[in-house]
This record gives sequence, C-alpha cells and structure tokens, in this order.
Amino acid sequence: QVQLVESGGGLVQPGGSLRLSCAASISIFDIFAMGWYRQAPGKQREWVASITSGSNINYADSVEGRFTISRDNAKNTVYLQMNSLKPDDTAVYYCKAVMDYSGNYYYWGQGTQVTVSS
Repeated sequence: QVQLVESGGGLVQPGGSLRLSCAASISIFDIFAMGWYRQAPGKQREWVASITSGSNINYADSVEGRFTISRDNAKNTVYLQMNSLKPDDTAVYYCKAVMDYSGNYYYWGQGTQVTVSS
C-alpha cells in the first residue's frame, strides 16, 4: 500500500502562483511514474502532468508553459508549480502513483483544492 499526501492548495487570484506537493510513503525510485490530475465540478478527472522514474516529463496542452512538474527523490515528493493561473484551473488536484509500466497498479492521493478567483 502506498500513501500519497497532497498539500499546497488554496485560493489565489488570476495570474497568481501555487506549488502543490505530493509526498509518498515509499521511495519514489520504486514508483514507475507519478502524475497530477484535476477534477473541476461537474467534469471528469483529467490528466495534467506526469514524470517518470527516469524523469521523462509530459504536460497537458492546457497547462504547457505554465505548470512545471518536478521531483525531490530525497524527500519522496513530487511537486507541481503552477504559474499564470486562470479561473479554468480551479479544481481538486490529485496525485497518482503508477507502480509499473502496465499502469494496472496505482494509488491516488486524497486531493487538494485549488481555487482561482478574484
């Protein structure tokens, strides 16, 4: 069992920044990939960004150039730096740990609320 704890959400004005953290209960070297997803009210959960154990990084088009995913192996933590935030970025943000290449074994965090509003 892997526990993921997200933090860093909150209320921010349009154009502002937030940094989300996802702390894993095991070494992230043992996790194939970690990703951030988000779910806005009334919408399906969508993928935002991901980073593999080999540091291969990908972003959704909607956040490319504004969000940055990174990892701190010593702290077993993955981050999502979010800049130039827009109201459309408002959602609950979830961290996901994918344990192997098959994608069949994964864990979710509990989520952290991000609200972008003036």
